[in-house]
Amino acid sequence: MWDPVAYQTYGDLRGRPFHELLARVPVEAPRRVVDVGCGPGTLTATLRERWPGAELEAFDSSSEMVEAARAAGLAAEVVDAREWVPRPDTDVVISNATLQWIPEHRDLLRRWVTALPAGAWSAMQVPGNFDAPSHVLTRQLAASDEWRSRLGPGLLRGAETVSDPVEYAELLADAGCAVDAWETTYVHALEGPDAVLRWITGTALRPIRAALGDDDWEAFRGELGERLAEAYPRRSDGTTWLPFRRVFAVARTP
Repeated sequence: MWDPVAYQTYGDLRGRPFHELLARVPVEAPRRVVDVGCGPGTLTATLRERWPGAELEAFDSSSEMVEAARAAGLAAEVVDAREWVPRPDTDVVISNATLQWIPEHRDLLRRWVTALPAGAWSAMQVPGNFDAPSHVLTRQLAASDEWRSRLGPGLLRGAETVSDPVEYAELLADAGCAVDAWETTYVHALEGPDAVLRWITGTALRPIRAALGDDDWEAFRGELGERLAEAYPRRSDGTTWLPFRRVFAVARTP
């Protein structure tokens, strides 16, 4: 389950990569624009503002997220991205911070760009911070003697979860696309106590939360919070710096 409220913690910072991704899609009047993994619809609404004449298709695998998107006025649907097929008039496909949850997403990208019409645009962004202290410490704690039996193996993935920009560029170019791929490391200024713990609670810690009861969940968060506080020290002004790497790729079909 997803918690739309928790997910939107630090919403402005989480939304910045979406806008920077969108800025690299220079299409004027697309027929159909698709948001793969629309979440609560906060960012999807900007697609409607930019291309008011386009048919907007938005979906997410989370019923909680889709409910929030519908409450925001979007005609979102519950759809598994692995089962989605582009319609013939699809000119733009946007996937923001979604594909990292799908191990076979590289195959999906190949399939999508092959199915898109000539001149269509596909734009994706995934977090590339799986080897950052926030994730390494989480995996280490989950694998410790105290938690291993309760969480089991393979619950959290490592750096292999996503590719680097060159790998995505190769994949899309081999499919015949013109490609623009890059990475950015943001240095987010997070305010308040346990800032990094709060940042990952609504996203990276979801598998942990789903596997634990309430008491164990609070105990795990408490132990992890102590480790994160050492790795990401809080400044005297209350700010915590969080370096966050993200990987982008924009492709146009020939």
